[in-house]
Amino acid sequence: MSIRLKLLRKKLGVTLEALAEKSGMTKSYLSKVERGLNTPSIAAALKLAKALNVKVEELFAEDAVSLDSYSLVRSDQRQSLAAGDQPGYAVLAHQVSERSLLPFIIYPAREFSDKTFKEHLGEEFLFVHEGQVEVDFMNERVLLNRGDALHFNAQKPHRIRSVGEVQAQLLVVVHSGEQ
Repeated sequence: MSIRLKLLRKKLGVTLEALAEKSGMTKSYLSKVERGLNTPSIAAALKLAKALNVKVEELFAEDAVSLDSYSLVRSDQRQSLAAGDQPGYAVLAHQVSERSLLPFIIYPAREFSDKTFKEHLGEEFLFVHEGQVEVDFMNERVLLNRGDALHFNAQKPHRIRSVGEVQAQLLVVVHSGEQ
């Protein structure tokens, strides 16, 4: 995503300072994202897309956005969005017409990645494909096992971590809440 964010920002004539102010993120953080040193969370990617007034898929697309009738991403062709050897996530679909569902596969870290909770417009659906995860909603923690599913309002502050011996893999579908 690093190269695409910088290209989009420059193409739109937006300075790093302006993007930082509009997205509510620091200039140094955005600079690290652009250089590939940091991978933004899904919530951060949604904020960046909104600040740039683009669809979030455009931040991840390596080629021109396709308006095909369907999107097929083979398992060996997933675009990984991890910084270094950190667990991360991968986009599971490309732009298809006026879509508002954003599917990802996530490999959450064993510790909560930071102290802040994520929140964004729309809804979020989690399905545990492998392992176990703990979802922290600030005042409540929910343990999910393989095969469990959780659907919630994404404006509810949340964060996720892998628990147990097996690295968790989650299917996450975000409804952006905007058309």
